[in-house]
Order: sequence, then C-alpha cells, then structure tokens
Amino acid sequence: MLRRLPPLNALRVFDAAAGCDSLTQAANNLCISQGAVSRHIHLLEDWLGLQLFVRQRHGISLTADGIVYQRIVADALAQIELGSRQLQRRTDTKRLRIKLPPTFAIKWLVPRLAHFHARHPELDVQITTSHQHADFNREDIDLSIQARPHASEALNEEELFGEILVPVCAPSLLQGQPPLRQPADLANHVLLCSLNRPDDWPAWLQAAGQAQIDGNLGLKFENAALAYQAAANGLGVTIGLAAFIEQDLNAGVLVAPFDLRVRTDGGYFMAHASDRPVPEGVQLFQAWIREEAASMQQG
Repeated sequence: MLRRLPPLNALRVFDAAAGCDSLTQAANNLCISQGAVSRHIHLLEDWLGLQLFVRQRHGISLTADGIVYQRIVADALAQIELGSRQLQRRTDTKRLRIKLPPTFAIKWLVPRLAHFHARHPELDVQITTSHQHADFNREDIDLSIQARPHASEALNEEELFGEILVPVCAPSLLQGQPPLRQPADLANHVLLCSLNRPDDWPAWLQAAGQAQIDGNLGLKFENAALAYQAAANGLGVTIGLAAFIEQDLNAGVLVAPFDLRVRTDGGYFMAHASDRPVPEGVQLFQAWIREEAASMQQG
C-alpha cells in the first residue's frame, strides 16, 4: 500500500526547528542554511494546509497545531531511530547492555563482575544505573534488573533473590555513647536510609517491637550505597539489605548490632523483552547471574 506521507526531509527539519526558538539556531543544528529551513517548513505547512509556526520579530514559536504535530513527529522519529539501532545491534553479538539500580550495581554486581569477564572475555558489558523500570521499546538495552517486578506481558521476568533487612553501623559506634546494645537504643541514634526505600526502617522496627521509634526521621540519601558509606563513616545506623552488605560485614567495615533479620515481600528481578529473540550474550549472562544468586542464598 502506498502511504500518503509528507516530505520526510521537511519532517526532520520541522522536528529540529520545533526544539529551537529561531530558524537560525535550527539551521546551525542541521548544518544547512536558514533559507533551507524556512523552505522546508513552508513546504510542510502547504502540504498540511495549516500553520505550524508563528513568525515573531525575535524568533519563532509553535502554534497550537504545531505543538500537537511536534509530539506526533517526535514520537515517530524516535521509533524509527530506535528500530534502526536495534537492527544494527543484531549484528553486534559481543555487546551486552544492562540497566539496574545503583546499589545493586555497586554492592552486588560489580564485585562479582570479574568472574563473568573471566568466563566470557569476548563480551563487551555496558552498565547503566537507574531506579526507573526499563523501557525496552525506547531504551537501547538488552537486560534489566529491578527491585520490583513490572508485571508486563512485554517482559520475561524472574526473581533472583529476596530482601532481608539488617541494621548495620560502623564498629566504632558500638564502643561509644549512647549505647547500642538493644533495638530500643536506636531511639538515641541517627537512622540512615535510602530515599527509594522509605519502608525499610519501619518494617524492621515493627518486627523488633519498636514501632514507637520513627523510622522516617534521620538522614536520607539518593541510594542505599550512599547510606552504607555514611554508616561506615560512623554517621549513624543504616538499614541494609543482607545481599548488599555481606562483603562489608565480612571485611569488618560494617557490623550488625542485632541478630534480628526481617524478610520483606520484595526482591530483585531480572527481565528482558519477550517479543524478540534473546541474544547469546544475554543468555550467557543470565545463566551466570543465576549461579551467583543461587550460591549466595545457599551460603
């Protein structure tokens, strides 16, 4: 079927101009003349039969129709760009792009990554961090790990391990004042936590019979890795996840002042898009990370 499309070069110029406040700036961004930008926009307006820009003395601005059309064009061009990158990526079987939360990357994956690289040195692993769920239709990634399932039919998800809450602090905090011998003593200490995990302290305090202590008071950090570092520096007591503080406990950087460990309903989940073939590199990484998660739980 023959599609009735507007001039494609004009769409590209319109998209560039819509993000600027002047034709001159759009021309500089596109490396063409201002006159060429103006001609493309007029051509598109004539084709559509409506005005997209208001020409002002000191620049241009989108009309109401232009604002609506800009969203449509930007989304369409973004899809074309992403689809093109995905097709190019199919020929690059040695590259593996992973998106995961910062603390998972810093405290769990990176310390183990040398094992994977030793087993598969031919793979080029690229890691980005975010607390946001991955969007495989818009982002250039192969695999994601998140602290909660997305519950989407577009994804194949599996749980790697659950969450166990453990208060931890620097060893020096146990030797000083005020004392830190029983959970009630936490009322006299600074509580540290991640902004992304506001329920951890309340959950542990509830289980410890200390619900009267406000777990939301204290110092909060962008991610748990920063809270762990603050605790190691003696700033206070943080609520940690057992999987992420294991090495610090073994090294004596952090200590757990109480025996109580509380399991949450949460966990960490690995996901990939369900509507496309799984590259060999992704399969190799999945097999390896399953082994690492299983050995941690057995230990």
